Amino acid sequence: MDELIQVDGLSTHYLSGGRTVRAVDNVSLGIRRGEAVALVGESGSGKSTVAMSMMRLVTEPGRIVGGKVLFDGRDVLSLSDAELLRIRGGEMSMVFQEPMTYLNPLIRIGEQIAEAIRIHRGSNRALAREQAIETLQMVQLPNPEIVVDYFPHQLSGGMRQRVLIAIAIACRPSLLIADEPTTALDVTIQAQIMQLMCNLCSELGTALLLITHNLGLVAEYCDRVYVMYAGQIVEEANIYEAFGAPKHPYTEALLDCSLMFDRKATEFKTIEGRPPSRIQVPSGCRFHPRCSRVMSECSKTAPPMFRLNNGGRARCLLHG
Repeated sequence: MDELIQVDGLSTHYLSGGRTVRAVDNVSLGIRRGEAVALVGESGSGKSTVAMSMMRLVTEPGRIVGGKVLFDGRDVLSLSDAELLRIRGGEMSMVFQEPMTYLNPLIRIGEQIAEAIRIHRGSNRALAREQAIETLQMVQLPNPEIVVDYFPHQLSGGMRQRVLIAIAIACRPSLLIADEPTTALDVTIQAQIMQLMCNLCSELGTALLLITHNLGLVAEYCDRVYVMYAGQIVEEANIYEAFGAPKHPYTEALLDCSLMFDRKATEFKTIEGRPPSRIQVPSGCRFHPRCSRVMSECSKTAPPMFRLNNGGRARCLLHG
C-alpha cells in the first residue's frame, strides 16, 4: 500500500488571553491507502485539533503555524480555496462526534446528503436525491425512501450518526476521518456504527483515521496506532506491538487503565497527576512528571522520536 496522506511537522496554536496554547506541536503521521489507523490519547491531548488541521478547518483563535499535510502528493495547507473545496468533502471526509451540532435542524437529511453529491459529483437535483437514497441504504437506515425526507430531530442518536456517515461517504472519499464517532451512543449502537463504518471503508477502499480514547475499538478495528500526549506523538506501532509490547511508558499506563476482557486486574489503575498546561509545558519529556519509569535526564532532555527495531517509533529516552 502506498502513502495516501503524510502529515509532517504539523503545529497548530491557539491564542488565549494574550498567551499561546500549543495544541499540536510538531506532529508527524502517515496513512496508507485502504489502511485503518487510530490516533489515541487522553481528552485534551490534541487529537481533534490534528484532524481539524488536516482538513484545514481550524478557525480563529486557532492557527496552523507550521508543517505540511500532503494528501495524494498535494499540500492541503497551501491549496487555493477552490482546490480545497474539491478535496474536502469529496476526496477527504470527516465524521464528527455530535450529529446535532453538524446536521442542520431545518433541512431534510436527504437534502444535506444531496448537497455534497451535487457539489462534488455534479449531479442534478433528481439524480442527487436518488444517490442520497442509495447512500442511506449503504448505511443501513430502514425505509430510506421515507427517511430521506425526515428532519434530524425525527431520528434517534444512532440514526443521526448514520446520516453523518452517509454524508461523509456520499462521494466515495479516499480518506475518512472519524472523530470520536461513538461517544454519545450506548455500547450496542457503538459496535453497530463501528462495524458499519469499517465495512464501508473496506468496500469502498477508503482509508480510515479513527480518533478515540477507547482502546477496545482500536484493538478491534485498526491496523496501526499513534499515541498522543500533550500535543505530541509519543508512540507509533502496529496493533500487535502496541497492545502486546508497548514501548512508551504513557502507552503502558493507558493500557493499565483500560478495562479489557483478557486482563484480570485486582484493582483499577489510574495515571497519577494531570496532563501539563499547553501554555507552559514541562522541560524535557512532557510525560516525566507522571511517569513511573522517570530518570534524572528526563526532566532536562526533550526526547526525539526514536526508530525501533520492530518498525515503530517511541519518544522516550529509554530507547536512546
